[in-house]
Amino acid sequence: MAHSVVERELELQLLVSPERTVAVPARLTYRTDDPYAVHILFHLNSEFPVAWTFSRELLIEGVFRPSGHGDVRVWPAKEDGRETVRVALTSPDGEALIQVPALPMTAWLERTLRLVPPGTEGELLGMEEGLEHLLAPMPVEELWQRDRDPWREEGFESE
Repeated sequence: MAHSVVERELELQLLVSPERTVAVPARLTYRTDDPYAVHILFHLNSEFPVAWTFSRELLIEGVFRPSGHGDVRVWPAKEDGRETVRVALTSPDGEALIQVPALPMTAWLERTLRLVPPGTEGELLGMEEGLEHLLAPMPVEELWQRDRDPWREEGFESE
């Protein structure tokens, strides 16, 4: 099965202080072979780009209300009367507060939702078939063959 990719390059704002921001080029990526995740690559043209991967659901929810905890938190905000989305990232290497223009972010998210509607992600991964196989009843004779002693085969001799 061929996989699809939805990408969008944006200029995000790294909020350094209440008065200072730094423009950061970034790429948002969604791949149908990883349907639960979104990927953000910062510093596209630098020698050391930074990649983050987190839940698409967290990002969708964060457009409307505060969501997430721990390493990734997302919430809606306004900056100079414009709708934005803020993303707080925490790692052992430090913390960053990123501001994303809401309109291009939501347009990109809508494209991912048209490609893979919420609740259908597992179908792409074949999870249903795998679970059916894993949870299928097995005949008792296959679970334990009476004429076979697994302890002897493994070298565990009883005295």
